[in-house]
Amino acid sequence: MEETVPTVLVVNPNTNEQTTAMMTELVRPELATAGLAVEGITVAHGPRMLADPTTLAAAETHVLEAVRRRLAAPVGDRDVVAVIVAAIGDPGRDRLETELELPVVGIGQASILAAARDGSRFGMATSTPLLADSLTALVARWGHRTTFTGVRLTESEPLVLAADPERQFRELADAVRGCVADGAESVIIAGGPLADTARRLAELGLAPIVEPLPSAAALVVAKV
Repeated sequence: MEETVPTVLVVNPNTNEQTTAMMTELVRPELATAGLAVEGITVAHGPRMLADPTTLAAAETHVLEAVRRRLAAPVGDRDVVAVIVAAIGDPGRDRLETELELPVVGIGQASILAAARDGSRFGMATSTPLLADSLTALVARWGHRTTFTGVRLTESEPLVLAADPERQFRELADAVRGCVADGAESVIIAGGPLADTARRLAELGLAPIVEPLPSAAALVVAKV
């Protein structure tokens, strides 16, 4: 009998396949140490970036459809044991959790729980100003509003920064400095597509950086 490989699905709630590949590769090493494979899937419909509450809300349906479609069509020897929703607003996470008999982790959820551990004060740095209220609400949803120092934003629009990685890096570094000035002991880089920049920012030593995707991988390992 063929042995199945326990696999974690990383679902990208935007339609950018390159972002899916980048995020999948980022979580692969930590999952591999726990004997877990990883498979990235991309939603079939929606924008290439979730930048406002309307697109974030609409992404919930697309995430549900993508996960249901994948689970209805098993792939060879892969046995799906967990799902990571790889957008900082966690669209569809709550509904998937009630629908599936396996762990469902959002990168927003995981980064908030990691940053707030032991009652630490934390902030968020992001390039999506229209999602600031949604991110604050997500912090409250996980019960950590009192230790949250707030959201600091880049000066430029998210699509501008997506096209200019160096500018994105510089402006997010400034946002991290702002979080530290607000009293944050650690800073979440809030956005799945910001994962590469988050890793670079961690090397600057401005503050402890909480990377959403590795945080989600660690939470999956703990749950599985």
